Amino acid sequence: MCSWCWAFVPVWNTIKQNLPDHIEVRYVLGGLAPDSNEPMPSAMQAAISGYWKTIMQRVPGTTFNFDFWEKCEPRRSTYPSCRAVIAARNQDASKEESMINAIQQGYYLRAMNPSNDSTLIELASELGLNPEQFEEDLNSAETQRTLIEEINMGQAIGAQGFPSLILKNESGYRFIALDYNDANVTLAQLGL
Repeated sequence: MCSWCWAFVPVWNTIKQNLPDHIEVRYVLGGLAPDSNEPMPSAMQAAISGYWKTIMQRVPGTTFNFDFWEKCEPRRSTYPSCRAVIAARNQDASKEESMINAIQQGYYLRAMNPSNDSTLIELASELGLNPEQFEEDLNSAETQRTLIEEINMGQAIGAQGFPSLILKNESGYRFIALDYNDANVTLAQLGL
């Protein structure tokens, strides 16, 4: 649910297409905003919708559906989406990235509220996941524990905001710079 992550999708896809087979991609969820049932304050709504406008200027081709701010009751709560990715991964590891994409498209293009379990269950069902199993896993203690472990791991390996790219090799972890408009910035750091 990070709008900068959404803006990075086209460049990220290009990077992934150009990675050699020996580089494995692993997603680590960063959390961003803990669970909350409180409506997002108007000032925060204005700030985030302002970020969307800034992103559209800085990363040409990025689109947002601003109807979200009228159709939904926004909450600053991204942990549900993170748990949804874990629940999807647990049910079918091949659906992890599809779930990430579905959440982003639901939020940014379809004006759906990914802070709501009902939205996440609907998206999981659209992906062909078992909705009953998904709903059970979504808020299980084990899924929450996995999320906290991933948040802690991201911090421990040097993630610096959202998105972050970290390369693990024989000497440890290394932060990789990215450019929202140029995949070559990242690929060059990998020697590609």
